[in-house]
Amino acid sequence: MDYLQLVFHPVALYQLAAFPWAFLYGYLSSFGHLPITPRFIYLLFGGIVLSCVSMGPYAVVIFIPALGSIVLFHIISWQSVHWWALALQMVWQTACHLWLLYKEYYLQEEITLRLSIMISALMLLTQKITTLALDIHERKVRIIPVDGGMKNWFFSGSAHNILIFLSYLLFFPALLGGPLCSFVEFHHHVTVAPRCNYLCFKQVAKGFFFALILQMLRSLVSVNLSFQLSLMTCRHLNCVCIMWTTALLFKLTYYFHWLLDESLFCAAGFLTAYHVDGFQVTFCDTDIWTLETTHKISVFTRTWNKSTASWLRRIIFEKCKIGSLLMTFAFSAWWHGLHPGHIFGFLCWALLVKADYRIHKYFNPCQQSWCTRVLYRIFTWLHTQLIVAFLIVAIEMRSIKIIWSLCLSYNCYFPILYCLSLISSIKRK
Repeated sequence: MDYLQLVFHPVALYQLAAFPWAFLYGYLSSFGHLPITPRFIYLLFGGIVLSCVSMGPYAVVIFIPALGSIVLFHIISWQSVHWWALALQMVWQTACHLWLLYKEYYLQEEITLRLSIMISALMLLTQKITTLALDIHERKVRIIPVDGGMKNWFFSGSAHNILIFLSYLLFFPALLGGPLCSFVEFHHHVTVAPRCNYLCFKQVAKGFFFALILQMLRSLVSVNLSFQLSLMTCRHLNCVCIMWTTALLFKLTYYFHWLLDESLFCAAGFLTAYHVDGFQVTFCDTDIWTLETTHKISVFTRTWNKSTASWLRRIIFEKCKIGSLLMTFAFSAWWHGLHPGHIFGFLCWALLVKADYRIHKYFNPCQQSWCTRVLYRIFTWLHTQLIVAFLIVAIEMRSIKIIWSLCLSYNCYFPILYCLSLISSIKRK
């Protein structure tokens, strides 16, 4: 079974089908044909339709936490709403993940396309709900408390606020993918931000162009490659080549969809880079140049899927006083679904990021000459790419058999070498 073909490409078709409606929204908003309130209704209605079309009856799994979070925001005090939102949303998401694990491993049922899209959209919804809850906690967003009776509260302006919150949680350009923007940024784009059709069209055209190139590269690389069979039957150095090629296919697919998601985002008028109050605001996931040229695992980690990395930093890393790095990666494994590959891959990733900080700090004084710096950069770049390939294959292919094959092949030498370098640098220090 081609995992990439099953999960990613049908999602791209749904995203492509949403482009005309995104362009229509951007056009109507740009020329003032769509007032502010109908804009929120348009975005929310589009999200509901896209959910029903792509997920079928499983769309209710998305609607329940979206509506429940609105109730939570209005009945829980702002001092603790972020912890309540995180706990309840992760309980709901974990229950869905456990249900899928039960169907996949115990009942031996194949996970359908609609279920895959649903769980992916639910993970993105978790990001938006917890981000909005943290904004409420930090008083960046104000909530009208329930006071003086439900009827008076509803007609006192809360109905409009509920519409805006639901529109943010379910707006269709970012329902199935796309950069994570805060509620303040979303509200700014819909109500205040000036529209620039040329910039939007330029970003969309550029995104489509590079996405097409990446898809062609993926088609060339994927010829005659069977993931499971190759990784299970390879020998010696051939395993390294197969691991790197497999990871490259995953990366190309991610790059393709990030570009497509950002293009849909821009088509609706949500620029991924704009100026407000003299400052440039940027939110995007795609920085292929940095990802493919960096020689530091820590830089790759911060750059890979920037939206999720920033969200994890804000939700977990900055809140934990002890073991923040390990707690962040452990939570990431939980958020991704707790498959064996997720647990193994993210815990290894945490250890290797920790090692990366110390190793580069230790070896920096050794780079005196130009030749030494070049050799150091080449060696660490190659080593970083192979370690990243090891992590991506373990996380994305998820099964215990694949993890076992990776650990018994030459592929395991690269993370082990990094850990030995860390131990050596600590002892010498």
